[in-house]
Amino acid sequence: MKIYGNLVDIHLRDIYKCCITVDNGKIIEISRCNNNVDLYIIPGLVDAHIHIESSMVTPSAFAVEAVKHGTVAVVSDPHEIANICGIEGVDFMINDSKSVPLKFFFGAPSCVPATSFETSGGIIDKDQVENLLKREEIHYLSEMMNYPGVIFNNIDVIGKINAAKRLGKPIDGHAPGLRGNDLKKYVVAGITTDHECSSLEEAEEKISLGMKILIREGSAAKNMDNLKTLIKNNQDNVMLCSDDLHPEMLMKGHINRLIARLIKEGYDIFDVLRCATINPVVHYNLTVGLLREGDAADFVLVESLENMNVLETWIGGSKVYGQNQIYFSPARRLSINRFNSGLIKVEDIIIKNKGANFRVIEAFDGELLTKERIVSTGNSEDLEPDLESDYLKIVVKDRYNDGPPQTGFIKGFGLKRGAFASSVAHDSHNIICIGTNDYDIVNAINAIVAMKGGLSVSCEGDVKNLQLSIGGIMSSGSCADTAFHYDELNKQVIGFGCTMSAPFMTLAFMALLVIPELKIGDKGLFDVRNFRPVSLFCN
Repeated sequence: MKIYGNLVDIHLRDIYKCCITVDNGKIIEISRCNNNVDLYIIPGLVDAHIHIESSMVTPSAFAVEAVKHGTVAVVSDPHEIANICGIEGVDFMINDSKSVPLKFFFGAPSCVPATSFETSGGIIDKDQVENLLKREEIHYLSEMMNYPGVIFNNIDVIGKINAAKRLGKPIDGHAPGLRGNDLKKYVVAGITTDHECSSLEEAEEKISLGMKILIREGSAAKNMDNLKTLIKNNQDNVMLCSDDLHPEMLMKGHINRLIARLIKEGYDIFDVLRCATINPVVHYNLTVGLLREGDAADFVLVESLENMNVLETWIGGSKVYGQNQIYFSPARRLSINRFNSGLIKVEDIIIKNKGANFRVIEAFDGELLTKERIVSTGNSEDLEPDLESDYLKIVVKDRYNDGPPQTGFIKGFGLKRGAFASSVAHDSHNIICIGTNDYDIVNAINAIVAMKGGLSVSCEGDVKNLQLSIGGIMSSGSCADTAFHYDELNKQVIGFGCTMSAPFMTLAFMALLVIPELKIGDKGLFDVRNFRPVSLFCN
């Protein structure tokens, strides 16, 4: 089989007309030739860090959309489903992915549960992590979010890291804001990457210590504008990733969208493509072709380098996408879940005034980082949402053991009416809800309970839902169908006055107890800076 076009050769840093000969899944010859074909041939694109579960569909359904955008491989951390179902969840992801040609490179989740300060459905200890790392399907140790455990030599944490070292598998990092001597300890322990940098200075310090920086541009966290200049001087140490990409965003584009944006802004095409091809393939030792003779025939045909519109995607010598058609069928989706929550009542979330001041989580659009704000309680008997000041109620409900709900306050969402809830709540995926009044909060949460997982919006008794029957975080339907219903719910929340560009995605991170400053879990408020629970009220 012969493919003609303009080859974008990232090894020679040249673009030339060529003929690629493919046989038995491999590129057996690349020859320069004269042809009248205007399209460009680039290496297949790699997402260097993603949680497939955040697309709210299974790996096989994810693959259907990803290949349309030139993605041939993903480095995937299955810790979302692992926090719900443990090893069984990891096996589910691996087995489902085997039904499609997209190359999935899964990691062994390092932090299940993410902390001991919340309730999760799964536990993966250091012995289980080592057993996972011994498997051929597991290619690295997933992001080590417990950076205090690394710095203070926690036995379990160091055991997981040492297992990865013994088996020669890379160790991913997760250390937002970590600098100075603590960062040095983290890197010396063997951590090789970080995707949580929010400033150029932080990223440059980490690179200087030998880390690779993954520039993240997902649905909620968008760091490319702050970090993109790294590509000019540190292109060997940079990769591109989405981390968390919701279904409606995946329908619009993937890594190709980031590449097109960078090229339009004047970044060198070879440097940019290197970050999405060579760098992740080399760092993670991926079996992905890089458009060389002898490589697997993993490549993409694009209309132009300015828009990166994908015409065809080839994986292992087979055309998996072309002429707006998918040339494979995903497997029938089985179900897996762990959900044991009961209904709640308005009385369960009433907050009695017990102090002079109370803590408020302050959230920001496009950021996972939050701030702690101290607000005066005033003289009221009960603390209620203050819509003028944008102090809304936030509630987290244990989904695994039917524990009582925990209630706090949050600022930054701008909601003026109604409530919205989700069982997608990183990382333990308990039920989380933000609302303007107790009635709608209760209705939204109880709708999630009735579905045993999903998304819900409530306003004055009118409730709209999207069921996520797989683990309470993934749909059994297609990405297109899931994206449509998810987008409708997002629009409804924004219609209630919410100022977040991705309300549900941002909501999901308000329970993530490993990203500063203040978050809330099913056991209450948590001060991430000092890694300890704190009370709602303070003096």
